[in-house]
Parts: sequence; structure tokens; C-alpha cells
Amino acid sequence: MAKKKQRGNGAGTVYPCKNKSGKTIGYRGSYFTQDGKRRYVSAKTKTEAQRALREAMTDADRGLTFDAGTMTLGEYLDRWLPNIKDTVRQRTWERYEQIVRGHIKPGLGHQKLKDLPALT
Repeated sequence: MAKKKQRGNGAGTVYPCKNKSGKTIGYRGSYFTQDGKRRYVSAKTKTEAQRALREAMTDADRGLTFDAGTMTLGEYLDRWLPNIKDTVRQRTWERYEQIVRGHIKPGLGHQKLKDLPALT
């Protein structure tokens, strides 16, 4: 008999999502962030859910997670600008900062991320 593969402590959990009749319709993964909040990822197959879970946990370790339900666009931009400073030229970063401070934050900074329309 094959031994069941165990995941380590803090590696997250992947479990099936079932409909009312008990048929598996997808998989959901959950993990805890550094601040103790539980986060979820979903996928059609168990393998895809495990991959999405690993990516989400890696992003969380890098500090890339945010709660779109409560975060405003202004708060997001305040976190985003310092993170890109080393990836663009100094003049480009200065211009981004001017645009965010002078145009985006005064008009849209108070809007919650979840309320902003998606671009298509």
C-alpha cells in the first residue's frame, strides 16, 4: 500500500469543492498570510489548485498580497510606488509619483479597489 503524501506545516491545504449532489466541481486551496488572515485560491483541477496555492504563498512571502475588499486605490498606490523604484529609471519614477500625487489620488484615491470597474 502506498504511503499518503503529507504536506508540511504551513504549506496550505487543497480540498475539493462539491455541489449539492456531492459531485466535485473544482478545488480550493487555503493558506494563512503573515498577518494571520486566511486566503483562498480556486481552480478546476487539484494540480492547478496546488500550483495556484504555491504562487499565492510565494507572492505573500514577497509582500504582494492585498485585500481588495478594504484597500483603497490610494493605499495601493502608496505601496506600489516604493516597490517599483528600483525597477524603472529615476526620472520615470518621479513622473509616476507626480501623476499619482497630482491626478490619480485626488480624483480616485478614495475609491475601494473592489468597486473600480475592470478594464476590458
